Amino acid sequence: MKRLRIGIIGYGGIGRVHGMAYRTIPFHYGLSADSLEIAGVATTRPETAKRAAEELGCDFWTADYRELLARSDIDLVDCCIPNHKHEEIVTAAAEAGKHIYCEKPLAMNVAEGQRMVAAAERAGVKTQMTFNFRFFPALIRARQLIDDGFLGRVFSFRGRYYRSSYVSYDKPLSWRLSKSVAGGGALFDLGSHILDIIYFLLGEFGSVQATLDTLIRERPVAPGAGDKAAVDVDDIALLHLRQADGTLGLVEISRMGTGLPNDLQVEIFGDKGALRFSAADPSWLEVYDLRDAGDPLGGMRGFRKLETVQRYQGQKAPDWSMPPHFVRTHAECQYQFLRAVADDLPSSPTLAEGLLVQEAMEAAALSSDEGRWVSVAEVRAAAGREA
Repeated sequence: MKRLRIGIIGYGGIGRVHGMAYRTIPFHYGLSADSLEIAGVATTRPETAKRAAEELGCDFWTADYRELLARSDIDLVDCCIPNHKHEEIVTAAAEAGKHIYCEKPLAMNVAEGQRMVAAAERAGVKTQMTFNFRFFPALIRARQLIDDGFLGRVFSFRGRYYRSSYVSYDKPLSWRLSKSVAGGGALFDLGSHILDIIYFLLGEFGSVQATLDTLIRERPVAPGAGDKAAVDVDDIALLHLRQADGTLGLVEISRMGTGLPNDLQVEIFGDKGALRFSAADPSWLEVYDLRDAGDPLGGMRGFRKLETVQRYQGQKAPDWSMPPHFVRTHAECQYQFLRAVADDLPSSPTLAEGLLVQEAMEAAALSSDEGRWVSVAEVRAAAGREA
């Protein structure tokens, strides 16, 4: 792989995860240490940019992302900023001719997403979303089995992503709890991930019926503060989904899952078999095959575990079958994009795929507001008129 130079824009919690993952890539894939370089970082304040550069080991830092985009020694940018800045920075990066790696969700709304996709297509740059969970080997194997017809006709599916990150009444307001900055709550934050997995495994969305709710409606304005302010994003989102091919499923999303630090699960049921995956046990994909003998006394039927154990194709590292799985999926997601840029290969998931998830989320929000089924075609057309 030819040497690539990366500029990171934004360096909060997820920016640090991205930086950590980039550092591990040469070890996972047998690459030389100088095959990729974090060449610069931009944040909103000089002091945080300087501190980020020291942590990342790069020489260039700035509080103006435009200075980073103007550099000829940056091949691609990694956008780790809050959602309300995605359109501005992705569009500027495309116009600067930089390849774009962008955190989820794509945008604040579908109209923004459409403009971002159009800007990248005009510029001819490669793009990829940080939908890292689809890079668990177990889910890659699930996609292979589905493509091979293991499930037969798919009857239904269930997906859920529950976290306990906002259970405390004392948790103060942050940008993720502000609609003007985040665009949405649990639906955008966690829902974008589980919806991407559903899309990755089962294809495009058709329509949505959803209920969104805010369970803690006021929060402290700052840590330890007595003053409180209203929360204007959802804590929980419950979705009925009908795929474009008519398959019906359920998706549950919540940041109020008491006792569940990071509970992501998917189940798919077909007329020949079934699949299920849990991020709590990420090295295994559970499969059920109706073609197994059912006699005597149940024969050989039953869910069994396939040993995927971080078996990434092309990996040249030792057996990394231990935590942290989360950072490992980020490294794989990043590596696939770096390969696409270096070798001029198709990338995935692209911004255009992120837009499909954005459409499903916007349809869910509209459905909750209006109490009806909403098709993604409806929100796509409405956003097209706005864009």
